[in-house]
Amino acid sequence: MSESVRAPFGEFGTVRRAVDVFDLLADPVVAALKGWEAEQPVEAVLHVDTDPEKADTAVFCDTYAVPPEVSANCVVVAAKRGGDVTLVACLALAHTRVDVNSTVRRHLGARRASFAPMETAVAETGMEYGGITPVGLPATWPLLVDAAVAEQPYVLVGSGRRRGKLIVPGAAFASLPGAEVIPGLAG
Repeated sequence: MSESVRAPFGEFGTVRRAVDVFDLLADPVVAALKGWEAEQPVEAVLHVDTDPEKADTAVFCDTYAVPPEVSANCVVVAAKRGGDVTLVACLALAHTRVDVNSTVRRHLGARRASFAPMETAVAETGMEYGGITPVGLPATWPLLVDAAVAEQPYVLVGSGRRRGKLIVPGAAFASLPGAEVIPGLAG
């Protein structure tokens, strides 16, 4: 049985190190944690058990007393140039919005950029809708991280499943495969 630990914020009934609850995580997330290369130890990544019916950001933050300033959303964007489509993940704090049509599009040199269809995001990540996380994304994808996320001591993100969330040291996101920290990605 895994040992319960304390979360740096929020009110959660069950908090454990993510490495102790692989059975509660999506397979790509487990693989990423097993191959963890960030400066921060993998044991610093926590898993909080949460109600999947309360996974949407505003409801979640209210239910579990999590400030939106420490909660982040990972969105999948389809960037198009000519006949090519590139999938990219963007990570921004919950109280902000990713600037898909301007900042992301220009950064990727794309003609058009829009949120990827839900079916595409789920199929390509191997994660559940509402639980997509930057931890465990396909290694070939660009991961654009708003600088405000990387500056937080800890940030709450999805766990790959709708039930449960991860709490990750903010600086660790810069070490994930394909990650690039971009000031002003979201506003």
